[in-house]
Amino acid sequence: MEHQCHWNEVANIFLPREATIVQAVQATPTEKHFTLKMSDGQPMEFEPGQIVELGLLGYGEIPIGFASSPTRTESFDLVVRSVGRVSGAVCKLEEGDTVNVRGPLGHGFDLDKLRGRDVLVVAGGIGLCPTRSLIQYILDRRDEFERFVLFYGSREPCLQLFGDDLACWRGMQEMEYHETVDNADPSWTGNVGVITTLFPKVQLSPETRAVICGPPIFYRFVIRELDAIGIPRENVFVDLERRMKCGVGKCGHCQINDKYVCVDGPVFSFADVQDLEEAF
Repeated sequence: MEHQCHWNEVANIFLPREATIVQAVQATPTEKHFTLKMSDGQPMEFEPGQIVELGLLGYGEIPIGFASSPTRTESFDLVVRSVGRVSGAVCKLEEGDTVNVRGPLGHGFDLDKLRGRDVLVVAGGIGLCPTRSLIQYILDRRDEFERFVLFYGSREPCLQLFGDDLACWRGMQEMEYHETVDNADPSWTGNVGVITTLFPKVQLSPETRAVICGPPIFYRFVIRELDAIGIPRENVFVDLERRMKCGVGKCGHCQINDKYVCVDGPVFSFADVQDLEEAF
């Protein structure tokens, strides 16, 4: 039995499985939202914050964070930004096409450190994708968590992701949702400014657990706000999946000093990586 468990773990890491695209939506000019099911009928089991290597024969593979909760087991969501050869080819796929997936990989959010606590999620741009997995998980198991606050910032209204979710969150009693854009268009009636302009709108406890995911410069300014509130850095969790490549600690692409983002992360306590300037 021990050898069988070890083989299953190795198979998950190194051997791809086929998944079928059941829905493909062009979310923004550069991001495409895919819903997939495993072709063999076995569900993809993962934790919020983990990633999967998404592969296409003849092109290669790319690491993508899960964008849906593992509590929703019939399918899983991935959002792919078209920025290179592999991602560009993937973004041309449509419903009914198949891809290869390898995973789940890495360490996700430590849910035991969030349960029973106030939770703040701060997401910028495409950083909403991996945090959406955690957001859905908390909403699906709302009684396991205390106060839940979500900050979401994007450059422009047309670049906001998950429009149906946002419409629902705006009126939801189970969470406190606040959003902002850097540059408004004539239709925008919400907050205008960088993500830190949302902090004065909410009184947060120093006991809050904070989760951050966004572009590199984003972290520095959000951490300043959390420091001012008095939230200890060991209670701040950052998602660094953007640095990943192979997913198994072999290529060295994501190595920062003695840490491999794909093996030791992609989710870290900020206290563990705060001195690694390269990480941000």
